[in-house]
Amino acid sequence: MSETPVIPPDSLPRNGAYTLRCATVPVCLIDEPPVAATPDAEGLVKLDIAIANGRISKIAAADSASDAGGAARPDTTGNIDLDGGMVLPCFADVHTHLDKGHIWPRRPNPDGSRPGAISAVAADREVHWSADDVRARMEFSLRCAYAHGTAAIRTHIDSTPPQDAISWPIIEEIRADWAGRIALQASALEILPGYADEKFAVSIADRVQAAGGVLGAVLNIQDDTDALLDRVIRLALDRDLELDFHVDEMTDPEARSFDRIADALIRNRYGRPVNVGHCCSLALRPPDEVDRALDLAAEARMRVAGLPMCNMYLQDRPHPGEGPRTPRWRGVTLLHEMKARGIPVSVASDNTRDPFFAWGDLDMADVFTQAVRIAQLDHP
Repeated sequence: MSETPVIPPDSLPRNGAYTLRCATVPVCLIDEPPVAATPDAEGLVKLDIAIANGRISKIAAADSASDAGGAARPDTTGNIDLDGGMVLPCFADVHTHLDKGHIWPRRPNPDGSRPGAISAVAADREVHWSADDVRARMEFSLRCAYAHGTAAIRTHIDSTPPQDAISWPIIEEIRADWAGRIALQASALEILPGYADEKFAVSIADRVQAAGGVLGAVLNIQDDTDALLDRVIRLALDRDLELDFHVDEMTDPEARSFDRIADALIRNRYGRPVNVGHCCSLALRPPDEVDRALDLAAEARMRVAGLPMCNMYLQDRPHPGEGPRTPRWRGVTLLHEMKARGIPVSVASDNTRDPFFAWGDLDMADVFTQAVRIAQLDHP
């Protein structure tokens, strides 16, 4: 298969009708594969995809060998020969931090650790995160994501006061600006103990509801976990909000917030979608604990977003004074085991060019490529 060619937009027929010939498509992405389209050993099929008025009008088995030689411009009949290039749906990036993105040049992580990232972002936020600064960095991030083929993004928004009053109005403005290109959804980000302040808890829940967002929290190991989870879930139930949690992003096998969330969802009879991200320490716990935790998560209908690139960057850094050491643990959650239990799983970008992850470009093709290698997703 040749490298996927780029089709210049100005080369498309003006009437909006053309056919992508000899396209390679994963058969799992097609509801009803054409009868004559035979998947290869990797589950890929060669197809001709007809487009009319910006929509797919017909999918058929590729009826002839490619003769493009790498070219990707319409011929006189409106055919564009992709020469086996891959065609995919646009991506959904379900866990990002657009408000943190691209601050690395002015605020790098001092030691590559998660505590280092938290302190660096807090310091940068206090000094720099004006409305103009947040807007400019989010706009740049969305342009990157759009160029890489993403059509839907959920971003977590740091919501510790006074930042909530700065960032949430910007989200509403940017979402309107990008309508029709990227569907943008925002989730409040605050540590779970922050919800002990009832005034803040009600205020942020109301703000999220007004903005059409998602209510969320970061859980590590904290006091009063169950009572605070009940508060967050009740706030969401009262406002018909979805939930999204950052969970157990650490190497401590004593972290059990994953289980506590599942118990709380079941206890409160919460029926809306719930996404949980990271879940790193779950992979370090004893097998019997893991089995119970996954049973609870399946019962609670939780969805899990793995963030292998960011977690591989942060996890298992040497402790202060320890000296140079190669990491033994890469922070990957139990994606295979979850999928086998029927728990929906995904991978996402997480942070880009900030203290939590020094690289990245909101390129979901790259995210998936790296996840295949990091989490051994290579035998579907």
